[in-house]
Amino acid sequence: MKQDLINAAREVLRGTDRGSYTVPTNGLYPFQWNWDSVLSALGFAHFDEARAWTEIETLMAHQWPDGMVPHIIFHQMDDGYFPGPEVWNTGRPVPTSGISQPPVAGFAVRRIHDRARDKAMSAERARALLPRIHAWHEWFYRHRDPQGTGLVAIIHPWESGRDNSVDWDDAFTRVPTEGVQPFRRRDTAHANPEHRPTDEQYKRYIWLVQHFRNLNWDNARLHDASPFRMVDPGFNAILIRSCSDLAVLADELGEPDIARQSRAHAERGIAAMEILWNDALGQYACFDRAAGKLIDSPSVGGLLAAFCAIPQPRAAAIAARIGKLGETVRFLVPSHDPQAPEYDGKRYWRGPVWLIVNYMIADGLGAAGQTAMARRIEEDSIRLIEQSGFAEYYDPITAEPCGGGSFTWTAAMVIEILSTRTEAA
Repeated sequence: MKQDLINAAREVLRGTDRGSYTVPTNGLYPFQWNWDSVLSALGFAHFDEARAWTEIETLMAHQWPDGMVPHIIFHQMDDGYFPGPEVWNTGRPVPTSGISQPPVAGFAVRRIHDRARDKAMSAERARALLPRIHAWHEWFYRHRDPQGTGLVAIIHPWESGRDNSVDWDDAFTRVPTEGVQPFRRRDTAHANPEHRPTDEQYKRYIWLVQHFRNLNWDNARLHDASPFRMVDPGFNAILIRSCSDLAVLADELGEPDIARQSRAHAERGIAAMEILWNDALGQYACFDRAAGKLIDSPSVGGLLAAFCAIPQPRAAAIAARIGKLGETVRFLVPSHDPQAPEYDGKRYWRGPVWLIVNYMIADGLGAAGQTAMARRIEEDSIRLIEQSGFAEYYDPITAEPCGGGSFTWTAAMVIEILSTRTEAA
């Protein structure tokens, strides 16, 4: 059964492979997405190492001169997605969006290199990627943490990867909808509208895009100019973990300056994460930088903080918090607390389970010694696949598959989880 699942997952990756990059799924997302692509490389690495490196290299080849790596690369025209390159209008030689996404590449590159069977090829390709990934990290701390707090802010919900999280609801009331040009969504033609963000949320997404476009995508200005500036613990944990992993890799590959700077970012970030701890929730929470307040929202973003090396008592508390959530759902980890009034088990990031988040939470908890909870999360992930296939996300109570089907990073996580267990056995 295990090998059957791995084989089926490989077929999903082959079906979305465009040669040098993958699309998240056919139809719904016809371009290369940033963190989708990097996490998908983890799956490729188990059966085609060269292809895994190509996936990340293709993404990083479209890095902006200032260091930013965009969240979408529009390799070829496709009118099946909105907003397309004409809406972003970033002026890049190959069209891209103008915002970024969780910088998971540092983590992935180290993990692929550590497990590489062809060490010579791996070292060569990893070494070439080091300065690009480091420049991306530096870009975040330069442009999204202008006060030097040690934590970066996102300026658009799409940057978090958790587009319609409850975390953003209050802050989104500050984002206007006046002046938004008429548009027609394409996502609801490919997926159930009840599983997707609402039209009102989409208007605000587009207002922010238009606002940044009017500022000529000048990253030196966008942070302070955005009415949406959110310090997301999950996003910061990914950045911190990637800095930490890049430091280890840079030491190994003879880049001491990158190692030293990356380690300093990680250490300062972990210390700064303490301001995001919410005792009442028993987890981390988002900080609304524009409003100057902590957001009292029990979302998976605060649990994803376990992905970086938070203090062990905090990791234990997060494991306990997830255990409590497990009393209300059949499958961990819901993206929002099912007992909260805003919970919606089928609507994108307002309740459903996502395997990529499960994988990162389990990885972090395992490293912190919370192995029982890490194992349970992995087992729930595989049970979801066995019951409902390779969907984009799942209802945590019914296991109903939601969003897109035959989803690349879901399949990649199945390969990663099952192959890693096999290798460790």
